[in-house]
Amino acid sequence: MASSCTQALRHHVCKSSRLFHINTQKSNRNLTLSSAAHQQPAVSASEIAVPKKKTWSKEALLQALASTVNRDPSASHYRFQDDPFLTPRTAGEYKLFSLSQESGRNAAKYFIDKFPKYFQKDYAEPHIPCLMPESHELQIEESSEAALIERIQLRKVRAAADLYDQLLQAGTSVSLDVTNQLLDLICFYGDHDPVQDAPEQRAEETVVQDESQSKKGRPHKPSDLPRAVWKEKNNAERIFALLSEPNTRSYSALIRGMVKYGAYSKAFSTYTDLLNNRLTADVHIFNALITAAPEVQEKYNEKWELILDLLKQMAEQKIRPNLLTLNAVLKALRRCGALGKSQAFPVISEMKALAIEPSLASYNHVLCIFYKAGAPIQGQSDVLQEVMNEVSGKSFRSQDPDDALFFITAMRICLDTKDMEQAYRVHELLGVGDNWRLLGEVFQQNIYYARFFSLLCMMENIDVVLKWYRDQIPSVYYPNSNVMRDLLQALDTDNRLDLIPQIWKDIEQLGHGNRQNLVEEVLTLMAREKQSQEVQESFAQCALDVKKMYETGDRGKVTLSWTASSLSDVISILLAAQRRLEAWDMLKLFKTNNRVPSEELLNKFLTCIKESGDVNQAVELLQIAAGFCLPEMSKLIQRVQQEFQLSEQQMSILSDLELQTYNSD
Repeated sequence: MASSCTQALRHHVCKSSRLFHINTQKSNRNLTLSSAAHQQPAVSASEIAVPKKKTWSKEALLQALASTVNRDPSASHYRFQDDPFLTPRTAGEYKLFSLSQESGRNAAKYFIDKFPKYFQKDYAEPHIPCLMPESHELQIEESSEAALIERIQLRKVRAAADLYDQLLQAGTSVSLDVTNQLLDLICFYGDHDPVQDAPEQRAEETVVQDESQSKKGRPHKPSDLPRAVWKEKNNAERIFALLSEPNTRSYSALIRGMVKYGAYSKAFSTYTDLLNNRLTADVHIFNALITAAPEVQEKYNEKWELILDLLKQMAEQKIRPNLLTLNAVLKALRRCGALGKSQAFPVISEMKALAIEPSLASYNHVLCIFYKAGAPIQGQSDVLQEVMNEVSGKSFRSQDPDDALFFITAMRICLDTKDMEQAYRVHELLGVGDNWRLLGEVFQQNIYYARFFSLLCMMENIDVVLKWYRDQIPSVYYPNSNVMRDLLQALDTDNRLDLIPQIWKDIEQLGHGNRQNLVEEVLTLMAREKQSQEVQESFAQCALDVKKMYETGDRGKVTLSWTASSLSDVISILLAAQRRLEAWDMLKLFKTNNRVPSEELLNKFLTCIKESGDVNQAVELLQIAAGFCLPEMSKLIQRVQQEFQLSEQQMSILSDLELQTYNSD
């Protein structure tokens, strides 16, 4: 690796030297021609300034080094490569190690900010401000406007509001600009102090969450969490009412806070007060009102008419819309039913006419307008193609919080429409520039890759599926049990069941060996058809590995329970591989686990015993079968009597079994 880095740097430097030499020769030649031109007044020439040096960016060396290294598909994520012992092998370990690492960073940051006097030495060269402790302690104790500004900068909402009241009571005037900053702070946090990332608070939250989970039996959903609401006559409204002449920024802070915390009707009333005071709104006010428009109207046409009215008022007040205005309109159209489909593309065309380039969030809203989750898709597959034609080959940057939803939405549509071509285009777009940064958090990344792999297993042949499987797992994605089941179905479709033992090793390594449905799917596929002897041997060894998962699960706990079908499948696999002794031990587990074998399984066992000629085991098999009171017991006895040479003692045993079966009937 070091040699490849050196060669890349040497090639880059040599190439730069050659270019500089050629440019210098051209410059000298131009200078000669220029001097000759000065001797001829009829010809004009421009002066050429030769730069003394080339200015390199600070990341040039790192970019050159990074260009020499490719991603290793067999390695884990780069965040875990500092400590190989903590390299995750399963999706659960990935989540656990990621959260542990982030928790450690938060704990270190907490102690650095809590005790900054012990961390004053700066080791970084050049200086990195974000690594130094942040002071959260108040430095100004007296009541003054400077102290109020300090509390606003430290995001101490309640302390800033109390100090503002103290200043007014003392007769000290506060400038309108500082008051607006205070309104911004209060409205942004909903008149509550922001939650500090203290370890002891996190511990308390974890205990409360564990208690609630033990009561309900399931983890919290986002809808279960309490949501902050806009309270009547809170500090924001009270401080705003004290202003003698509020300006546009004052109204903007209040209206945006009302919309953020659900006071939609009140936001429109405040906007009416702004107009009555002969003030002009700003683009942030209109963006918030457009977002709130679907909440204050019920019918689709009324919602759209309100949005159009707001856009007309923007034009009348000469307020230029921005990208967030476009996204707010498109997001509102998602709640306008069929009306949204007729207005989505005209809105984008209008914004492009205003030189506003849509972001990924804009196209995400368009896709959500035409492709409702869970709704049947009727003749709308061309919309995704049009969107991909617009975004293909482009590199996007984050401009809207909803930008991170585009890729999972596009891949969901590809999965619903079974469109493999567009899925490849979506995945190709993900690799353009820094678009991978817009894939979202780990949870969203898992959703994206799960949908992509499910579509691959459904539409592509197994060779293509395995190529993507080996390239993306585990360096990029840890598949869940549903994706592994889709992979097994792809193996079944292409008749490549011989690969099941390899996939089982991955299933076990990925931590899905305790999934009952997935394990039974593996056993069913291996037991269904007769394979070559070599494949049957690998199946038998795989079945014995599966048996270990039933005996002892993770951390010594039994996590799987034997069913009649799983026991029958394991015995069938072992019998097909001529492993009669292991199959005989498995047969005894039927009685241990209170399960009943099928007639088909017992006939398979008799066939295998007949090939070996072991009459005693055949009789013993009938004795075991008699303990289950099978209705087909008489047929099994007749088969043994016809196909085996029995001694008198064995004939007597069969007669007793036959009589016992008759009495039970």
